[in-house]
Amino acid sequence: MALNTKIYFASDQHFGAPTAELSFPREKKFVAWLDEIKKDATALFLLGDLFDFWFEYKTVVPKGFVRVLGKLAELRDAGIPIYFFVGNHDLWMEDYFQKELDIPVYHTTQEFTFNDKLFLIGHGDGLGPGDKGYKRMKKVFTNPFSKWLFRWLHPDLGIRLAQYLSVKNKLISGDEDVVYLGEEKEWLVLYSKRKLETKHYDYFIFGHRHLPMTIKVGENATYANLGDWIGYFTYGVFDGEKFELKEYKNL
Repeated sequence: MALNTKIYFASDQHFGAPTAELSFPREKKFVAWLDEIKKDATALFLLGDLFDFWFEYKTVVPKGFVRVLGKLAELRDAGIPIYFFVGNHDLWMEDYFQKELDIPVYHTTQEFTFNDKLFLIGHGDGLGPGDKGYKRMKKVFTNPFSKWLFRWLHPDLGIRLAQYLSVKNKLISGDEDVVYLGEEKEWLVLYSKRKLETKHYDYFIFGHRHLPMTIKVGENATYANLGDWIGYFTYGVFDGEKFELKEYKNL
């Protein structure tokens, strides 16, 4: 993909947490950011956990988030490509975004090339040598039988139960440790270095850790974590030459 404007990246908004009321100001701030980037965005990448919980029944999706979904629809209608990667909180997303918003949904890391720079992009959950508790739980959550059982719960019960577990149980959320562990212990840094052993990437872009950081992981190779929209309000931008992390301070 050739560039003459900018590609934007954001992750871990967790809208709906800890309550819809407390989440609302963050949603308004995110929508304002989406409105601002519309003027020069070549593409937008959302790297998971946009919602603190999301499950698609055959005819039902969680209510709320109208402003966010409407603004994403507006960007797509303006011709801006949007790519969505499921996180550990919205991993049960299926085809709603694709059908309603024309936004492709990815469940695994993907490669993209921009101006001859190779990017490896994903949410980041379950990658690398750590995150063992979540890796075990993810196998349960993504099992087709588990999803089939959950679908039998009435949405009022199922969504309320899932929201409670998402907020209260840090093992299930995968976010039990949000302090910087050091370059030799950050498992997404280790994952990036391991990938470089077999193929060169210019940038590894992930979310999940909730900590904004950029770390050199090899010659001309950078790992970046996008932070979150809970305490940091950070995002990434690639202008065709370099990638930067920035903080959105408006509102």
